[in-house]
Amino acid sequence: MTVDRSRLASLMAEEVARFEAERPASRALFERAKATMPDGVPMLWMAKWPGPWPVYVERAQGAHFTCVDGIDHVDLCLGDTGAMVGHSPEPTVRAISDQVAKGITTMLPTEDAAVAAGMLAERFGVPQWQFTLTATDANRAMIRYSRQVTGKRKVLVMDYCYHGSVDETFATLDGHGEVVERRGNIGAPVDPDMTTVVVPFNDVEALEKAFSSGDIACALVEPAMTNIGIVLPEDGWHEALRALCTEHGAILIIDETHTVCAGPGGMIQRDGLSPDAVVIGKTIAGGIPAGAYGMTSELQQRVRSSIHLEDIDVGGVGGTLAGNALSLAAIRATLGEVLTAEAYPDMIQRATEWTEGVQAALDEFGVPWQVTQLGARAEYSFLPHAPKDGAEAAHADDFELQQYLHLHALNRGILLTPFHNMALMSPATTKADVAAHTAHFREAVGSLYA
Repeated sequence: MTVDRSRLASLMAEEVARFEAERPASRALFERAKATMPDGVPMLWMAKWPGPWPVYVERAQGAHFTCVDGIDHVDLCLGDTGAMVGHSPEPTVRAISDQVAKGITTMLPTEDAAVAAGMLAERFGVPQWQFTLTATDANRAMIRYSRQVTGKRKVLVMDYCYHGSVDETFATLDGHGEVVERRGNIGAPVDPDMTTVVVPFNDVEALEKAFSSGDIACALVEPAMTNIGIVLPEDGWHEALRALCTEHGAILIIDETHTVCAGPGGMIQRDGLSPDAVVIGKTIAGGIPAGAYGMTSELQQRVRSSIHLEDIDVGGVGGTLAGNALSLAAIRATLGEVLTAEAYPDMIQRATEWTEGVQAALDEFGVPWQVTQLGARAEYSFLPHAPKDGAEAAHADDFELQQYLHLHALNRGILLTPFHNMALMSPATTKADVAAHTAHFREAVGSLYA
């Protein structure tokens, strides 16, 4: 069942007209902002949201935000995981306010640092932790450390992966199975085949072939792919990856930045995975910039013994604001009082309700799409079955259709995660919030297929 493109264009025009009529204050700010910011936004990717200009936010609290036009929105994006705990949760705000009065950054540790590290160690099962400002920084650090201790150069990643703005990960496979730059890779410093090995997710045979080259320093993976649609691991894939890393002396780094939606210790805790290193970011500080990476004791000893104290500050790992007092106070409060184990059952139940609502509309109108849930996160894709790997998910994308569905939602006061069809649940998300999406989605699918 294909989408009638002329019908889609007509429907999109109606939604654009509604958006323009209802968002004059955002338009005014947009026109003013263009004088000092490209496309009127602080980061260019914000121009990709649906609609002729961005929605400007006035206030965000819990699972909702209000735009400058006074429209209340159910926020199912939640800062693409940065606000997975909800916007400005009271314990985090209190800790931040207290710490601001005491000092924001000093390049010296505070009591909060060891407490936060202990919380992460308990959740993810690796005992030694360091702090950064982003998960991107953490991934870069672990790639450098992996090269340092193994003496090898290449990073193994999954086809269509995403690990922040890490140069080595913007690579994909062409039609001949060769490593090439991923579409849209901006100003790559070197050809990616010099730094990176790419394999399809869930392909054990491809893993075995890749490791046989003997030049892989580390494998950097999400335990489930989340930024190209949700792609879940097949039985035995993680076990095979762990065994191959051990056999070939490579460091296994698991990036739980998005997959922490699966539980308080992410998929590592839920599924009993055994990485050498763990990366986490975005949500652990309630939206304050923070990231972290943890290592096994054995790996930490290898890393630390390879670096002379005199050179420890100039090796490309760390930054002046890394591990700052404000971020660590936010991490301690967020993990200790907001993103607790007790918060997850309701978050996951809301995601289940969201998934059921999407599936009900697909069934009602006989639409050959699918929906996948991972803990408190769920996403639909324009495939008749769950994708096996990133390439299958990517090739099913339909930008025009996606933009229509997102704008339809936005015009009804619902924000989805941009650039794909994902919804995330916070501790503050309610049944009514989910029901609002269910009503929008049924209406939108019906407008296309009824």
